[in-house]
Amino acid sequence: MANKKTHENRHLKRFYYTVDHAVEKPFNWQQMWRLLRYLKPYSKTYLPGAFIAMMVSTAVRLIVPILIGKVAFDIVIAHEDTTMLTYMVIGIGLLYLLSYIGNAFRIKWVNILGQNVIYDLRQHLFSHIQRLSHRFFDSRSGGSIIVRIMNDTNSLQELFTNGIINLLMDIVTLIGIIVILLVLSPKLALAIMVILPIMFYISTKLRRNIRRSWQDVRIQQSRMNSHLNESIQGIRITQSFSQETANEEYFDGVNTDNFKSWRIATKKSAMFGPFVEMSNALGTIILIAYGAYLILLGEANGGIAIGTFVSFGFYVGMFWEPISRLGQMYNQLLMAMSASERIFEFLDEEPNVVDKRDGVDLPEMKGHIAFDHVKFSYDTERTALHDISLSIQAGQTVALVGHTGSGKSTIANLISRFYDPTKGAVKIDGHDVRDVRLQSLRSQISVVLQDTFIFSGNIMENIRFGRPDATDEEVMEAAKVVGADDFIQRLANGYETEVEERGNILSAGERQLLSFARALLADPKILILDEATASIDTETEVKIQTALKRLLKGRTAIMIAHRLSTIRESDNIFVLENGKILENGNHDELMNQQGEYFELVKSQFQMLDAM
Repeated sequence: MANKKTHENRHLKRFYYTVDHAVEKPFNWQQMWRLLRYLKPYSKTYLPGAFIAMMVSTAVRLIVPILIGKVAFDIVIAHEDTTMLTYMVIGIGLLYLLSYIGNAFRIKWVNILGQNVIYDLRQHLFSHIQRLSHRFFDSRSGGSIIVRIMNDTNSLQELFTNGIINLLMDIVTLIGIIVILLVLSPKLALAIMVILPIMFYISTKLRRNIRRSWQDVRIQQSRMNSHLNESIQGIRITQSFSQETANEEYFDGVNTDNFKSWRIATKKSAMFGPFVEMSNALGTIILIAYGAYLILLGEANGGIAIGTFVSFGFYVGMFWEPISRLGQMYNQLLMAMSASERIFEFLDEEPNVVDKRDGVDLPEMKGHIAFDHVKFSYDTERTALHDISLSIQAGQTVALVGHTGSGKSTIANLISRFYDPTKGAVKIDGHDVRDVRLQSLRSQISVVLQDTFIFSGNIMENIRFGRPDATDEEVMEAAKVVGADDFIQRLANGYETEVEERGNILSAGERQLLSFARALLADPKILILDEATASIDTETEVKIQTALKRLLKGRTAIMIAHRLSTIRESDNIFVLENGKILENGNHDELMNQQGEYFELVKSQFQMLDAM
């Protein structure tokens, strides 16, 4: 028992910072209308066709019971009119054929409509997320984002493929039945419908609980998918530390929560069906009892004919069917509302870094970078940079060194404008980066990270990602310059070799070489190397250093490195600590000062000697 409690506490703790929370809200009709606006592009094509087809099939369903009751019993049987019987049978047959054609087209058009709407919604969501700032991704796991794009969007598919048209069909059917019943016999109609207010009151009470339950289902699915994504991405770490059993136990907890949420939601939703069946039973009892009395009373004394009673029997059976479906439809709407809330939460996110309305394109860079009293914080609790002022001349190669968390990568992020300074300004060639358009800025900057990302596809496509319009020859030349061509040629299919997800068939050093080729193919004016040689062995590093001497000529380069041997040739070295610049100068100048840089170099040599 104690172990279970510990497991549950760990399970809760792991999701302490999740962004998904159950929220108690009323049904948001404004949000529903917002969702329905995705139907607008199809309002002149598939939607009208589906609506007309639905009206045709609904009209047939409403006409046939009158033909069977009033014509068959009150005319054909009463007067033994076989000719009328023949006409009636042929007429009903033709009506059912018309209904079949209408239903066929309705199903076809609503499915095309639904698939198009889901495509548009998913495309809109993905495109929006692509343009959100880094702060958005800092606080959300990849799994939770995938859930919004895939699962939550898929949960709206039933609503758009069948739900909306079926909702209209059921409403039209209900209104038609009520009108026909009131015309046939107001007394009997009112007697049967007396239970509707009771049914409405009880069903209203169920709505809030049902909606919260489906909202919780979405949250648990998001958590489970986040954990799955994390587990699959980190499987090598899990196996290297022999934590498979612990991970299975943890997944069991997440899976159990998901199972419980589904069980509770479906249990509450299932209560509506039997309730409607009970209402149907009560309506049938009232029909038989009071309807029989009205037949015995006779039409002359305010009663009804047998044909009217028969028609009533058909319509009462039809009456509770759309009510039951409307209950199910309401559950579907609740699920759709939970999903749409989560989708619109992302769509309502605004990027922190955006182009100004009067932003201009940055001219071709020379590469001069200046930080003017820059202060920056990722959050309110910790300042990453304190009043940083520095100048990097065009064509210079500078290095940023310091302990982890000293602010090196933050400076690189501000140059690419992944974040905006809290105070001060970052300028390139005298232009404040906030005044120029992002595309014109980032298209002239290349960044190579320590944790390089290789996309699924072949090697040629991965290198060309830096410049999609590059020729095969240009791609191969970039690979040769950084020393990647040697290992690529040794692969079975050379540049056409499929690298699989995240470049799994390649070593860490080979992936890094590809990222170098990708960055250099883009021909940037500013090149940022953020621990870019950390995953490369000494022999490969020598090759890259030789290539970089040629490639960095005429470019501004910012090198971030813990391995100080890679930055000895830099024109200027900035030593940072706790978001402040302690000292700067070239390697020889800093060594002569015997300050913080001197201590860093000495400590690294001591570590090498100890090895």
